[in-house]
Amino acid sequence: MHFITFVITCLVAVGATGQPDAKADQFLRFESVWNQAHTTGESAALERLWSDDLEIAVPRMPVMSKSQALAFARSGRMHFEKYETSDVKVRLYGETAVVTGRLQRTRTIEGKQTSDDWRFTKVYARQNGEWKVVSFHASEAPPQP
Repeated sequence: MHFITFVITCLVAVGATGQPDAKADQFLRFESVWNQAHTTGESAALERLWSDDLEIAVPRMPVMSKSQALAFARSGRMHFEKYETSDVKVRLYGETAVVTGRLQRTRTIEGKQTSDDWRFTKVYARQNGEWKVVSFHASEAPPQP
């Protein structure tokens, strides 16, 4: 998905007060980098976004650390044809940010194509002056009405 389209499909970024927050826009850019890195297989971009103590918990997979997730990404065993987020909300709490939304992805692993429709939560923490993802959790999205 192109960045402009991505931003249009996102909800307004808000701070902890519920008011629009220009600082939250950078997290929408991080979403674009995250999504593009998955579709292009650019693990170096993910490595830069992820904290060393990252924990990833997604359906039907064991909980992964940063090193485990990077090893899997670099293995080339999975290819994403689609990796798109929408309904994105950003909430800032000082040195922590919580990003939530919907993730729809289509992937091929070992010759089998599968689609996922998830709700996700990413937690960012400011570490040494940079925002890093410290936790990523996804669960099956409820059916759309």
